[in-house]
Amino acid sequence: MSSTSDSPKATAPARKTRAGGEAARVSLTPETWIEAATGVLVDQGIDHVRVDLLAQHLGVTRGSFYWHFKDREDLLRRVLQAWRETATENLTARLESAHEDPMAQLRDVLSLPFRGRSAARAARIELAIRAWARRDQMARFAVDEADASRIGYIAQVFSALGFPVMEARSRAFMLYGYIVSESLMPTLSSKAQQDERRRFAERLFTQRVTVP
Repeated sequence: MSSTSDSPKATAPARKTRAGGEAARVSLTPETWIEAATGVLVDQGIDHVRVDLLAQHLGVTRGSFYWHFKDREDLLRRVLQAWRETATENLTARLESAHEDPMAQLRDVLSLPFRGRSAARAARIELAIRAWARRDQMARFAVDEADASRIGYIAQVFSALGFPVMEARSRAFMLYGYIVSESLMPTLSSKAQQDERRRFAERLFTQRVTVP
C-alpha cells in the first residue's frame, strides 16, 4: 500500500523534467540555433561554433541541440544553407522580381553594398564565411557556389542589356568584384565618394567597348 501511495510523488518530478525539456525543444527552433551559430561565427570564428558553447549561450542543455541536429557538422551545413538562401537565392529572386527593366536591375545590384545596417550585417557574415572557407572544404564549396550563382545572375542582366554572352560574363565578373570590395571596405570613403563611385561604375560597366 505504501509504494502505491508514494508513486505519484515519485514520478511528478520526472514528468516536470520531461515537460520542461519538451518546452525547451519547442521554443528553440532550428533557426534559433542557426542564428546563434552564425553570430558566434561572425564574432569569434568557426572554432568557437561548438555545441556546448551554443547551448550555454542559449541557456539550454546539449540535449536540446540534438533534438534538431544530428551533430555539429549538420549544424554547420545548415548555417551555410541558410546563408545561401538568404544572401544568394532569395536576394536574386527579389532583384529579378523588382524590375523588368535590366538597367533598373543593374542599378539595384550596384546599390547592394550601401543598404545600411542590413548590408553591413550581410558583409560581416560573408567575411566570416569566406575566412572559414579558407580552411574548410564544405565552406569553400558553398562560397564558390554562391559566387558562381551571383555572377551568373549579373551576366544574365548584361545579356539582357544586349552584350554578347562572353562579354556579359566578363563584365559580370568585374562588377561582382567591385561589389564585394565595396561591401568589405565600407568605412574607407564618405557617402559622397561612394555615390560617385557607384555612378561611375554604372557608366563604366555599361559602356560599349570597341575592339580594334
